[in-house]
Amino acid sequence: MIQVDQLTKAYDDLSRGRFVAVDQVSFSIGKGEIFGLLGPNGAGKTTVLRILSTVLAPTSGTATVAGYDVSNDPASVRRNIGFVSNNTAIYDRMTAWELVSYFGRLHGMSRKQLEVRLEVLFDQLRMNEFRDVPGGKMSTGMKQKVSIARAMVHDPPVLIFDEATLGLDVLVARNLLEVIKALRISGKCLIFSTHIMSEVQRLCDRIAIMHQGRILDIGTLNELRARHNEDEFEELFFGLLSQYEDGQDGDWNEKVEFRSPPPTAGETSS
Repeated sequence: MIQVDQLTKAYDDLSRGRFVAVDQVSFSIGKGEIFGLLGPNGAGKTTVLRILSTVLAPTSGTATVAGYDVSNDPASVRRNIGFVSNNTAIYDRMTAWELVSYFGRLHGMSRKQLEVRLEVLFDQLRMNEFRDVPGGKMSTGMKQKVSIARAMVHDPPVLIFDEATLGLDVLVARNLLEVIKALRISGKCLIFSTHIMSEVQRLCDRIAIMHQGRILDIGTLNELRARHNEDEFEELFFGLLSQYEDGQDGDWNEKVEFRSPPPTAGETSS
């Protein structure tokens, strides 16, 4: 469902010169999989997701989402994704029902389709109790649920979550993670970006650890533990970052063996 190959994004900065935000990143994600992007602030996670959602164009490399190239067919990519972040705007004067319906119409859904879809979504996300509440009177948790509903209204096969739990209280964040788990069971392809290690440990099938624009390693939690001979994931994470920084004067690939598992049958399908 998502295939990324040698993706790079660079900027020309007047003070710093050429700045590489994403450096030759490669990975693949299949149906029914939650793929975690873990890294400190500034690691390049959001830049990768913005390229996948066609907000940014890559400098080099390729990325396909649901079989469509992000550079050559961005309109088709947008029809097949839903994007959720921690700062999605909610219109103060529109109710939850009105706002999600509005975005459904933007995706070309008919009034009849929307009626059926909204009933399902508002029940699934437990939103019926505030369906008529305007955005200006919603709590943070309510707004986040509306953001999820508007990303899911057209039932896209691919969902992108960019630090979606940031700023949420523990109960709302827990509910969001349960929703994401349910989406995996339904066969969606999900990419989940965060800098909270406990979330990826609890949620993700595979994890990519990013730092300074590069993916340092990819694997399941058990694969990463075995590869780096470290059971405590927090120690593994900081140790990997430290090894990378220590290896900047030499060849990083010689210091830490990087292995990305080959795509499974599900990962190569569109």
